[in-house]
Amino acid sequence: MEQRTPLFTPVLLVGCAIILVSFAIRASFGVFQIPIANEFGWLRSEFSMAIAIQNLAWGFGQPIFGAIAEKIGDRRAIIMGALVYAAGLVLSSFAITPEAHQLYEVLVGFGIAGTGFGVILAVVGRASSDENRSMSLAIVTVAGSGGQVFGAPIADWMLGFMTWQSTFVIFAAAILATLLLLPMMRAPAASKAELEESMGQILRKAFRDPSYTLIFLGFFSCGYQLSFVTAHFPAMITEMCGAIDPSGMLASAGLSTTSRLGALAISLIGLANIAGTLAAGWLGNRYPKKYLLAGIYTARTLIGAMFILMPITPTSVVVFSLAMGSLWLATVPLTSGLVAHIYSLRYMGTLYGIVFFSHQLGSFLGVWLGGRMYDAYGDYTLVWWVGVGVGAFSAIVHLPIRERPLSEVAA
Repeated sequence: MEQRTPLFTPVLLVGCAIILVSFAIRASFGVFQIPIANEFGWLRSEFSMAIAIQNLAWGFGQPIFGAIAEKIGDRRAIIMGALVYAAGLVLSSFAITPEAHQLYEVLVGFGIAGTGFGVILAVVGRASSDENRSMSLAIVTVAGSGGQVFGAPIADWMLGFMTWQSTFVIFAAAILATLLLLPMMRAPAASKAELEESMGQILRKAFRDPSYTLIFLGFFSCGYQLSFVTAHFPAMITEMCGAIDPSGMLASAGLSTTSRLGALAISLIGLANIAGTLAAGWLGNRYPKKYLLAGIYTARTLIGAMFILMPITPTSVVVFSLAMGSLWLATVPLTSGLVAHIYSLRYMGTLYGIVFFSHQLGSFLGVWLGGRMYDAYGDYTLVWWVGVGVGAFSAIVHLPIRERPLSEVAA
């Protein structure tokens, strides 16, 4: 009788814990938009640029930390990432100019790269059996959503009785605390066949493959949409949403202001994403990933268009958050699984990291353009429509991707 490999392993559980804390901190930055801008009298675009630079640095750092993990070990790469992350947060707590915030967010971005999807998904992917891999990647991605569920509300709650500077310092201590779990994270070594192929060889093969280019291009809109919403949606809801009915269900639950509703929206997105990402992981083992990805981007496009065409009310915010949340990070296990399936697991961290750079280019543009267009026009409508357009583009470019492993094509 064939023995099934367990789904939940120490590597998976530790990876989930690190991702949860890392993403809880990252997802909270939108909550700091208004407090920091109000304290220093900055334009919205000033702190938006800091968050945009954070996302761009995360994109640059992802393939670097992926390569570091593959050369000197996963745990050493994670330690480096956590130290850089904490340093960026502590230094940011002392920043009093936009330029200082923007500089220190480079460190935060590199720290997220070292404690984020690129490194963690690669090590979990190698430690998972073939039958469990897609679901394992989905579970780690869900942990990122768990961070999003708690990150923004916790930050908003902490800002009620302490300064944003103190909040940053506490967040720095939290990311360092995850290093206590690293002794349990031990992934199996690469196979002999995988070791025979150098990083340079697999990179050259991937760069010559049109499917890799399409995966790279398609991930751009995911970054644009997610980072724009994470960075600007709380402020957008605070300023553009209709008033909360004092006799309604939201008010009875303690949500009397649109500011609190904005923080709740980020939490609801993360909560809905738990179910959506697990479903994506389950479906990814059974259906072609490229078609699932095309469907997700199509649904995001339709949901985004419907939301901005209707009046923004507390009800529409809740409905949008749950609908978009069900598709939020569902692209991550499918995209990373697609890379692993086509190009093997040996250099998945580096290859996924390069694809993820496209995601972060979109993140930079979404966050920066959101702040810039807000300052120019006083709202987020135009930049929202750009997000709808790039979502439609991603839905189309995934369709021609070849999903057979590259080794079979070469043969």
